[in-house]
Amino acid sequence: MRRRTLLKGLSGALACTLPWSARAAYPDKPVRIIVPLPAASPPDVLARVIAERLQRLWGQPVVVENRPGATGMIGLDAVARSAPDGYTVGIMFLTHTVLPALFGKVSYRTDGDFAPIANLVWLYNALLVAPGSEYADVRGLVEQARRQPGKLSYGSGGNGSPAHLLAAAFCQAAGIDMLHVPFKGPAEAAQALMGGYVQTMFATASVAVPLAQSGKLRALAVTRDGGMDALPGVPTLAEAGVPAFNLKEWEGIVAPAGTPPALISKWNGAMQTILAEAGVRDKLAGLGMEAADANTPAEFAGLIRGELQRWSTFVSERKLRNG
Repeated sequence: MRRRTLLKGLSGALACTLPWSARAAYPDKPVRIIVPLPAASPPDVLARVIAERLQRLWGQPVVVENRPGATGMIGLDAVARSAPDGYTVGIMFLTHTVLPALFGKVSYRTDGDFAPIANLVWLYNALLVAPGSEYADVRGLVEQARRQPGKLSYGSGGNGSPAHLLAAAFCQAAGIDMLHVPFKGPAEAAQALMGGYVQTMFATASVAVPLAQSGKLRALAVTRDGGMDALPGVPTLAEAGVPAFNLKEWEGIVAPAGTPPALISKWNGAMQTILAEAGVRDKLAGLGMEAADANTPAEFAGLIRGELQRWSTFVSERKLRNG
């Protein structure tokens, strides 16, 4: 770890010895966005929306490369190991700030091996049950869980996934205990919920809305203040009686540590330009994502640090540690 950080620091320092005006115009070759989850996942969908606009903006190919595995750790490690030359970036999301506390050790330092660029979107979730579930509302689910601690179960796309964290936070806020059943991904968890193998689960809007609208699953509540237009009539968790619950997902973009500040600034400017487009904001909204307001690399770095502290405390309090 130290050797990697030292080498990247040296390469960044060498790059900075050249005056910016003396270097070739950037970018002068294809750039790559690494997504640490499979195709069609929320980070992948986001990356492809960004890549399409960025390619037009910069006039260079933008390649989206999926590196799934280990709840996103494999892909983010690939970003950390890449050359800090501005040609490789990656999508970082909420899960990456809980994994160090959950697993004790990861192959990179979330707060040291990356150069934050910008937070891109906020994501909201829905609490789902099967169509024929006996639970008509959140209150009924909570009351049953209180009567039978540890008996009801919830599914997720894996340990440390947003669905896992949201459900654990929900249980804490509601004062209940439910069994966590992790699956390979949200699609598998949804199938298990449809089949009656688990009683409930949280899912991002991009997954939850189509399932709820088609009648394959039923939404009991949403995590977005003011509700979701795509799920009219579905209450917020606060309206459903869990007022202490307040959590939303985020997805941003990072570069390897040591990437020159001028390149980080160029990337940040491009992201703000793209996210300011009404068409982009509308497209993201249709995918269940809310474009983040303009933010600086320093502000995104502050969000990451705050989330690392928050989830470290949460994992400790809930005793969620793996291994």
